[in-house]
Amino acid sequence: MTVASVESDEKGVEGLVNDSPDFRAFLKRTIDLVFSVVLLVPALPLMVVSTILVKLSSRGPAIYTQVRVGRNGRAFVIYKIRTMRNDCEKLTGPRWAELGRDPRVTAIGNFLRKTHLDELPQLFNVLRGDMTLVGPRPERPEFVEQLEQVIPHYRARLQTRPGVTGLAQVLLPPDTDFHSVRIKLMYDLYYLQVGSFWYDLKITACTAFKVVGIPKSFSRKLLGVPSEDVIEAAYLALGRPPASDPDVEALNIHRGEAEMQPAF
Repeated sequence: MTVASVESDEKGVEGLVNDSPDFRAFLKRTIDLVFSVVLLVPALPLMVVSTILVKLSSRGPAIYTQVRVGRNGRAFVIYKIRTMRNDCEKLTGPRWAELGRDPRVTAIGNFLRKTHLDELPQLFNVLRGDMTLVGPRPERPEFVEQLEQVIPHYRARLQTRPGVTGLAQVLLPPDTDFHSVRIKLMYDLYYLQVGSFWYDLKITACTAFKVVGIPKSFSRKLLGVPSEDVIEAAYLALGRPPASDPDVEALNIHRGEAEMQPAF
């Protein structure tokens, strides 16, 4: 299925996932299990060292847990190594991730984020079946409820398991405002249309490329992703126009550690 073939009615939106025989679902789950177990071998000692550094450098638990929304709207608990000061949102509540150096991030946390070691515990989420290795990133329940009010077809991304990494995470920067969330949704919906076993392998390779600093333009070419204008045109073809900024401002959406750095 191509971007241009997106249906304009709501029924088409509900069927955006690139449906395939049960064998593909079985294969994807098998790959998730095998790769997670293999990756945990080198990841476990790295997680142990990271959690010790977090405990020695700041107060609070080393492992950060939070409720996220998974496939078909099912809530689950996601794991990551804490990178911010403990209870940093106690007074302010959830906030958008800040551009540049966030003062709430600890020195060790800044290193963990740059190397993406803080995301390694999510391999356990994959083993449990809460997540997949490649897919849209999971969001908090309260944000899903708000964002779906102002971003058309936002819940369509819940048709598949959320991923540790994904197309939007490989090609786009972290969310900082409503506009960036909308752009990521467009890429998530594109992935739901074109996703396949081989495409997941390419995204996994591009994830490694991003970690070592290879330009995103190279990954975009490897993945065969069309221009953002083409992706947006396909998104707009799905139905009603995007919500206006005043509606978003009325919701007063904020995010911070709650939003979490995207994996890789």
